[in-house]
Parts: sequence; structure tokens; C-alpha cells
Amino acid sequence: MKKEEIADPLLDANLLQLFELIYDTRSVTRAAERLGLAQPTVSIWLGKLRKHVGDPLFVRAPSGMLPTPEADALIGTVRQTLELLRGLAQRQTRFDAATSQRRFRICMTDASHVTLLPQLLIHVRSVAPGVRLGAERIDDRTGQRLESGEADLALGLIPGLDAGFYQQSLYNQDWVCLANARHPRLGESLTQEDYQREGHITIVSGTGHQLLDASLDRLHLEHRVVLELPGFLGLSAIVATTDLLATLPRHIGETLAARGDLRVFACPVPIPGFTVKQYWHSRYHRDPGNQWLRGVCTELFMRQSDDGYSIVRGPEQH
Repeated sequence: MKKEEIADPLLDANLLQLFELIYDTRSVTRAAERLGLAQPTVSIWLGKLRKHVGDPLFVRAPSGMLPTPEADALIGTVRQTLELLRGLAQRQTRFDAATSQRRFRICMTDASHVTLLPQLLIHVRSVAPGVRLGAERIDDRTGQRLESGEADLALGLIPGLDAGFYQQSLYNQDWVCLANARHPRLGESLTQEDYQREGHITIVSGTGHQLLDASLDRLHLEHRVVLELPGFLGLSAIVATTDLLATLPRHIGETLAARGDLRVFACPVPIPGFTVKQYWHSRYHRDPGNQWLRGVCTELFMRQSDDGYSIVRGPEQH
């Protein structure tokens, strides 16, 4: 028999482990003890090995079960195979955050760069100092990147994913308006008349922008846009130095207001809320590192009692 034939699928890991143990201990009895099996069972397994290899493999002698030349030739290959199998088993069942050097890539909006990423980074640096994080945009290729493994997780609202993705709700979002804390015309509350009269800054990217525009169109409300921005960078500074309003999800609105000279108003326009979720592909559902990252996000960001997840069966409607 050639050495490479030991890789035949009929030889499972149990038989390979038995071969190694008998070779090391020179005893069927001791091999049975280490495997936690009855000696007759081990004898049957040894018979299978001998039949498959076409060689006795071990012969009885006063000093124990001595390996044949064929067994001597095979032991190296068997040990390498078992080492690979043990490594695979360990990789599939363990993720040691404290020692990992893994890089995780997370798709998120620029609003999440402000609201979620700082918390996530602080936590990861404290428990997994060797782990690197990479933030990527949510766009029309996000699903492909999650499926291929180019990205590990997505945080946000992605209503158009195809079947095969898991999703878990983290928190609900409603809408607020930001204004200069010294706005010359606003009182204690913001009315629809105020909203229609004042100039606005609008963020022209993302699903939130589509929800806002659809609501204004449905209600036939004026929305006098003075400035369009591609994202939230610079928004708080502009609002704090002008009389313009910005309509945005509550989490990013309250976060920006806490850092600048801004006021938060309840939005007078009935815009549908939405749920921020984390998404991952079913290919990586059982990946230990991916499971760890999802658990961290659940721990940090979930604000509701239902911590279950579901798999996307088709394009999702929000």
C-alpha cells in the first residue's frame, strides 16, 4: 500500500487515532483505555485497519505490539493527518478574542461611524487588543461582500437583501430635527408651519433619505432644501452656525446634539420609523469569530428584550 492511500475516506479519524495510540503504547489494552472503549471494540477496529491496509500493522511480541515496516512507513502520514484534523476542529469550535489577530470588516453608514463605531472600538480594544476593525460603506455591493467573506457583518437598514442572509434587530429609530440652540425664530417646540418655513439641510444618501422624501411627498409638505450633504460629516458645525434645520434619525441626532450647541426637536412630520439590524450571510453563521463579533454588537447595541434572529427568505419590506 502507498502512504497516500491512508487518506481514503473509509478511514475515519477514530481508526487513525487508534493506529497512533497502538503505535505509541504498543498495547491494544492501553489504547482501549485511552479511547474509553471496550477492548473487543478496539480489536474490531484494528481488524478493519488491517483489512483496509492489507497488512497486520502490529504483531505480538514479549515487549508488546510491535509495528510492522508498513506501520512504520505510515505513522508519519497518520500523525500529520490527525494534527490537521485537530487543528480544524479547534478552529471550528474556538475563537480566543484575547489572542486573536483577526481583521473584521463591518459595513455601516457614516452615521454609525459617529454613534456605534466608537463604542465598538473601545470594547474590542479592551477585550481583543490584537483584533483589527475595518469600516466599509453600505451600498449595492454589501450583500455580495457579506456572501463572499470580504465583509463580516453589516449594521444598519438593508431592505433589499436576497435569501440566505441572517438578520437580528438591535434597536428602533424614530426621527428628530436638529437646530441651532440660539435659533432666532423657534420656540419650545417645532411645528409643521415652522418646518415648512425654515430652510433645511438634507443628507442625500441612504435608506433614511428615501423614507423622509417619501413621507414629505405623501403629505404634500414643503421642504425647502438649502444644502445637500453626502453624509453627516460637518453637519453639526453647519447647523450650529446657521438657522438651517436637519431631519435625521434620533440616535445620530441626539449624539450630534450632545457634542455641539444644538437643540433636538420632535419631528413634526410623521415619518415611518425603522429598525437598525445586524446582517450576516448564512455561510458564516457558525464561524466562531463571526459569532463573537455578533455577540459583541448584541451586547453593546441591543435595546429590546427579543434577542432572536431570523433568516431572510426573500427581499424584505420595511
